[in-house]
Amino acid sequence: MPAASMTPETLPLRDIHLPPAISWWPPAPGWWLLLLVVVLLIAAIYLERKYRQRRHLRRLALGQLEELERQYGEHANPRQLLQGLSRLLRQTALLHFPQSGCAGLVGEAWLDFLDQRPNDNSFSQGVGRLLADGPYLPQNAEIDSAALLSLCRDWLKQLPPAPKPQRRQR
Repeated sequence: MPAASMTPETLPLRDIHLPPAISWWPPAPGWWLLLLVVVLLIAAIYLERKYRQRRHLRRLALGQLEELERQYGEHANPRQLLQGLSRLLRQTALLHFPQSGCAGLVGEAWLDFLDQRPNDNSFSQGVGRLLADGPYLPQNAEIDSAALLSLCRDWLKQLPPAPKPQRRQR
């Protein structure tokens, strides 16, 4: 009789219980690692881009120097070369050293400012002196253009990255 009284309806069984649904939070450790890698990759791309933008001014200045050298090779005009080099160095100095007060420097003070980068006197006592004396040279004066261009190229290559532009306050 005990076997007959054992029917599925009379058994003290509970219904099938499914486990709770898998939650999306908290993610597995692999997802945390992937998120960290993505954030680091975005930060690295951003910093690299900023670094390249700040060095872009130097590359532009070196490109302009090459253009001045090419023009001098075609026309052999020393005054035009000296004016172009002076303008290029001054523009570059204003962009790279905005707080230095180099905008109003002329003559010896300008050459002394240029001498601060290579830490020698190649501008004030060397071939770079032509930048200050150039406007007073005779029209057919001979200059050591190769040495002057090399000195200016070295000065441009030694520039630090341009500072971050300051935002104007309103």
